[in-house]
Formats: sequence, structure tokens, C-alpha cells
Amino acid sequence: MLAKDGEYTPTPAISHAILTYNRGRTSGLADGIVITPSHNPPDNGGFKYNPPNGGPADSDITNWMQARANELLENNLRDVKRVDYLHAIKLATTHHHDYVHNYVKDLINVVDMEAIRGANVHMGADPLGGAGVNYWSAIADHYQLNLKVLNTAVDKTFSFMTADWDGKIRMDPSSAYTMQGMVERRNLFDVAFACDADHDRHGIVAPSCGLLPPNHYLAVAIEYLFQNRPQWRADTAIGKTVVSSAMIDKVAKKIGRRLYEVPVGFKWFAPGLFDGSLGFGGEESAGASFLRIDGSVWTTDKDGIIPSLLAAEIKAKTGRDPGECYKLLADEFGHAAEARVEAPANTAQKKALSKLSPEQITSTELAGDKIDTILTNAPGNNASFGGIKVMSKNGWFAARPSGTEEIYKIYAESFKGKEHLQQLIAEAQVIVDKAIS
Repeated sequence: MLAKDGEYTPTPAISHAILTYNRGRTSGLADGIVITPSHNPPDNGGFKYNPPNGGPADSDITNWMQARANELLENNLRDVKRVDYLHAIKLATTHHHDYVHNYVKDLINVVDMEAIRGANVHMGADPLGGAGVNYWSAIADHYQLNLKVLNTAVDKTFSFMTADWDGKIRMDPSSAYTMQGMVERRNLFDVAFACDADHDRHGIVAPSCGLLPPNHYLAVAIEYLFQNRPQWRADTAIGKTVVSSAMIDKVAKKIGRRLYEVPVGFKWFAPGLFDGSLGFGGEESAGASFLRIDGSVWTTDKDGIIPSLLAAEIKAKTGRDPGECYKLLADEFGHAAEARVEAPANTAQKKALSKLSPEQITSTELAGDKIDTILTNAPGNNASFGGIKVMSKNGWFAARPSGTEEIYKIYAESFKGKEHLQQLIAEAQVIVDKAIS
């Protein structure tokens, strides 16, 4: 299924196409491949496989693919069968598909596009030179929206981007460095947004606050969706990762919904989004998807476009931008301060961290509060997340080893302010270093 007219195709459009094609079928099921740097530097190309459930492949599939690919490379690609392109496109098995039109026309079934149009919400969209570059104008035209596409440049070096915190180019819509230009123009729009190169991550900019941290918007989106989707099942749960904000836990309790907490990786949400048992799945790295308005599956992979449009729906329906909505949550539950830091660890220490047990944590307090819970397995599915999470009444931290560097990462959040957060991070490093030394 080649894209019509050679159009760029974002990850959510592929997940959507797989699920749409497979609906009602039991054989001859579709799957898909995405080749993209995603939100990483342009020279960090990635190969992603989406199985017939539309979502990211599980590790048993990707491990096999990686091993087979390395075997082929070691044999100088001798076993790779090739077909001439001009011959291949004429085969009966090769088809052209209008991914843009089929995805765009179906958006009305997942986001209230009529409400956005009716309220004349003024939107700004920046594709960041990614695969959705022509989707935004198609959305604006199809639904007659007040939406301005801020940048239509396509450049394989992404040289038009502002540099990230370390001087590298990243198409990361959750980075204040990457989004600097859009933040400066935030007062020109009711709400603005951007997506990464394959459009599976979102960044939301509001006049009231500038760029929303991903965790803030996840909490806002969850509260809004579960109170404005009456056709969703009463037992539909909220999906979050172990390193996402505790504000989501507080929202879940407020609206009376079950929380499904899993390790990092969107693959853990795919089965629940597929069968409707999860209404929303979201990661702290600004990846999310949610069900159609009728409670059926939309995509099982991350979709940066629908959370962006949802920000406009929220503005249309509530009269508040997402930043104002988050302030209401913070006033109700406390203002969270969050951070992610790195600490040195050698190979042996990283291995020890990945295999820690709760019993190896001997501390009883965390930044002045009694430690309530210590986790090494995610409470939603009991899967190991390869690290440790320590929680108290007013904050938490999680530590996980890096897969590529001699460091481990500490994720932390405090509901008592920045000073308490720094104390929490300092004690977290002491607790972890003691356990893995």
C-alpha cells in the first residue's frame, strides 16, 4: 500500500490504515513499517514495525527482527531478495492508498471538529518538517478550520530548527528549546501545537503558559476526555507509565476511573486501546492516543495529531486553553515540580539497578516523608520496568539504567515545590547508589 503521489506518511496514519483495513477480517491481515528519525537528530534513522493490531511491535518481534537484520548484514545481504522497482509497482500485490484523505476524513469520529469550527478556534500548527507536513492544510481545508500552518519546509537536515539543550537538532515538540519560536508567537493563537518527524508526539502551546510540559497536558486531556465522552464504557481505564506524573493518579481518583500503570513503552497500551478497555494511553515523553468518540479503537500507536486537535476542542468547549485547565488542577491538587537527571553508573551497577528488589531499599524516609511504596514491577500489568520507583505522600522518584550510556536516569516529582524536589533528587541518588554499590 504505497502512499498516493508519493506523499509522506506519519506513524498514526499507518496505524489507522492497518486497523481500518483489518476491521472485520480474520485472514490476510495488514501490517506496516515506519522509517523515521522520530524526535531524535536527523542522522538517527529508525525502523519501526507495526503488527496487525496497529500498535508498536512487542519485544519478542523486535528482538527477532534485530537478530535477523544483523545476520543479513554479516552475510553482506546475500540472502536479501530484490525486485526491480519498475517491475514491483506493476505487481498485483502493489496498491496505492490515499493515507491523507482516509485519515483526515475520519478525524470527526475521534475529535469534535464541529465544535472547533463552530467556536472559530484560532490554531497554529508547526509540522517541524515532518511526515505530517501536508496533513495540517488538508485538515484545515476539509473541516474549514481557522488553522494556520506555520512552516511547510521539508529539509532532510532540519536546518531550520532551533538547537536543543545540547546544541543538537531534534524535532522534539516537548522541548522548550525546539519550540522556542512557537512559544514566542503564543499570543497570536488561541492554541498552537507541533509534532515530531513522524507525528507520533505532540507539543501544546497556550497563551496562558507557553509550552505545556507533557505531563501537564496528559492530565488535562485525561480529565476532559473522561468527562466528555459519554459513549465510552464505564470500566474504560486510564493508561500511564511508571514515570508519568502523579497528577494523573489524582485525576483518575477524582473522576472515578481505574488507573493502568505500565513500564515505559507504548506497546503496553496497544492491547487495551485495541479492545476499548483503555480510553487513553499516554507517555511522559508526549506520546498519546485515545479512543474514538463511540468508544472503539482509533490508533494503537502514538498519534500526535489528535491530542493537538483535542487542545482546540478543549478551548472550544470550555473556553479555557489547556494551560488554564492545568492551573485549575494544580490549584485543586497541588503544584507539581518535576525533573529528570542523570547519575554515573558502570555496567555492573546498571545491571544491579535493573534487577533491584524492594527489599534492597533500606531507607524509610524520602525528603522528610515516610516512604509508602517501593515498586520494581508496574502495578498495572506486573511487568518489570528494569529499575526502582519509591513513593511518598508528597513526591516520588524512579531510577532506570540507560541502555546506551554509563549512567542511570532519575525521574522525580514533588508536590511541595522546587526546593523539596531538589532534596528528593539528592536523596534518591544516595538511596540508589547505596543499593547498587
